[in-house]
Amino acid sequence: MTRSAGRSWLALAVYLGLAFGLSWLIALPLGVSGDGLEHPAFGAIALCMMLTPAIAALVTVFAIERPQHPAEALGLVPLRPAGRFLGYLGLGLAVPVTLIFAALIAGSVLGVYPADFVTFSAFHDLLTAQTGGGLSMPIGALVALQFVNVILGSILNLLPALGEELGWRGWLLPHLLRFGTVPAIVISGVVWGLWHAPLILLGYNYPTAPGWLGLLMMTGMCTLMGGVLAWLRIRSRSVWPAALAHGALNASIGLAVVFAQSGEDIDTVHATILGWSGWILPAVLIVVLIATQQFTWPPRATVRRRSFF
Repeated sequence: MTRSAGRSWLALAVYLGLAFGLSWLIALPLGVSGDGLEHPAFGAIALCMMLTPAIAALVTVFAIERPQHPAEALGLVPLRPAGRFLGYLGLGLAVPVTLIFAALIAGSVLGVYPADFVTFSAFHDLLTAQTGGGLSMPIGALVALQFVNVILGSILNLLPALGEELGWRGWLLPHLLRFGTVPAIVISGVVWGLWHAPLILLGYNYPTAPGWLGLLMMTGMCTLMGGVLAWLRIRSRSVWPAALAHGALNASIGLAVVFAQSGEDIDTVHATILGWSGWILPAVLIVVLIATQQFTWPPRATVRRRSFF
């Protein structure tokens, strides 16, 4: 093994050790207290967990690799050409929301998602319970406002999502591409999914499933959606579109309630982007992207000038 290869494997081991070790350490109070997801500090703990991949990437880059341009090694720069960068930011916002909404349609067609795309009965009942009376505007207008909330939520979620994406797509994915595109997507997706284990095993995202099944489902979802985020990272040469897409993914999960039928349960093993029915369109998209060679880095001359602004 050459010195360069040895350093590369060392960097990978340090990164994974820190990303997983810190996440389990931070989540430890959830299990020790016995409160699980009901722990009063759950929100803060989950937010801190999201920062661990970034911490791992920063330590690896500055302590192990020490590249000449650390920001570029993490995908934080360059931000030019501006047109390409802004275009992929737009895709980072639009694609996850489209896939999540399409997952609801697919689940409805397949009979695993109890949809109500006409009267939005579950959302109506939720709002009525929250307000204790009538609605301030027509239900259709309130539904439309949820998409505005998704856009705002995506922007607000950008920095927390960057805590993960700086690690997963900013640092890890480029280091795995030497094994090939498909292996890099699969490995990084599996790592991303398994990293969620401290929360998934407590019932997060899959409350009706046993822990092993929830973790298996989360890993499958992360592998497919990770492929979409990988495409944004590679084609833009930037981690920012992937971070925005991650934020949009988190912000739009709640649409499953907006379009659900009142009185029906939503089983996330089968329905929404978390369930198998929601994986169909992302899988098709990834196959098309691979077939059209959309996972190749664009020529450096077209995206990099010495200015990083």
